[in-house]
Amino acid sequence: MMKAEAIAVVDAAQAPLAVRAFRNEDAARWEAYVERAPEATFFHRIGWREIIEQEFHHRTHYLVAERDGDIVGVLPLAEIKSRLFGHGLASLPFAAYGGPAADDTDVARGLVDAAETLGRDLGVDHVELRNRSKLCPDWAQKNLYVTYRKEILPDVEANMLAIPRKQRAMVRKAIGRGLASEIDADTSRFFALFADNVHRHGTPPFSRRYFERLRSTFGDDCEVLTVLNPEGKPVSSVLSFYFRDEVMPYYAGDSVEARELAANDFKYWDLMRRACERGLRVFDYGRSKRGTGTFDFKKNWGFEATPLTYEFKLFKGGDVPQHNPLNPKYRAMIAVWRRLPRPVVNAIGPRVVRFLG
Repeated sequence: MMKAEAIAVVDAAQAPLAVRAFRNEDAARWEAYVERAPEATFFHRIGWREIIEQEFHHRTHYLVAERDGDIVGVLPLAEIKSRLFGHGLASLPFAAYGGPAADDTDVARGLVDAAETLGRDLGVDHVELRNRSKLCPDWAQKNLYVTYRKEILPDVEANMLAIPRKQRAMVRKAIGRGLASEIDADTSRFFALFADNVHRHGTPPFSRRYFERLRSTFGDDCEVLTVLNPEGKPVSSVLSFYFRDEVMPYYAGDSVEARELAANDFKYWDLMRRACERGLRVFDYGRSKRGTGTFDFKKNWGFEATPLTYEFKLFKGGDVPQHNPLNPKYRAMIAVWRRLPRPVVNAIGPRVVRFLG
């Protein structure tokens, strides 16, 4: 295991680079660095460390890079160990993005080297970095995911007109049906819709406590928006993250009737409208798997898909892990899961999903 004392990497042109394990007293400095680092994302925020440890019971191994005592890079890592799904070290489980956030490529390389050393010391099967661009060309890659990011224009109507015609017609149809939205004070309505949605898709849900922990940890930077039908019944909901001048809808759920009402279309438009009125500049649609319905849905909004580079250092050979519903070996399991009673899947689902980060 990597010790807390520094590992120095000498750079003749600059002060020596030291990479060491995170210490509790680093928390405020880590958060301040993430706030200003161009490569950092919402998932680099230090609050995830406690969530991963306390909600999912995984060991974290956060790394700090320093020069002359100043933080110049960070790399959040978590260790997942399962008899069924293997033993890995990832940056970061349950996150769309991860990998090193660093001042320059030398710092990023120093963090990657330290992660590789740590992975060997821990005896993991692999180290995974969820980068937005290629960093380790000699590592194995998973090219399943893409992300969709688009500028939010300063005028609400301009954003509406930027939506392709067919999709814009769906949004206007939903508005005409009298749908409304509310910002929720808790996650109860969201969780009911989310749990129903993932059950229909045959995948295990997170616990409601996880979503409440997200809200208590990140405060106003974690928000729930719920769409109501004309009778006031919740039909669609989304939990979004806010980071600097960006909004990212990340977890969502819909009722069966939501499709007929175009509630999903209304939900994302209303989130974009609110973000525009708040002066935000980027709408980040998060990640999607290629060849899925969400992939096509986001493309229909006029967003351009950008491939995500998930890189793996495989220590014991074999293939890149494929722990996702598109893997054919999980089809029978998904079919069985759909038939289980809702109280059962809500109870045991969080115990399963913690290994599927």
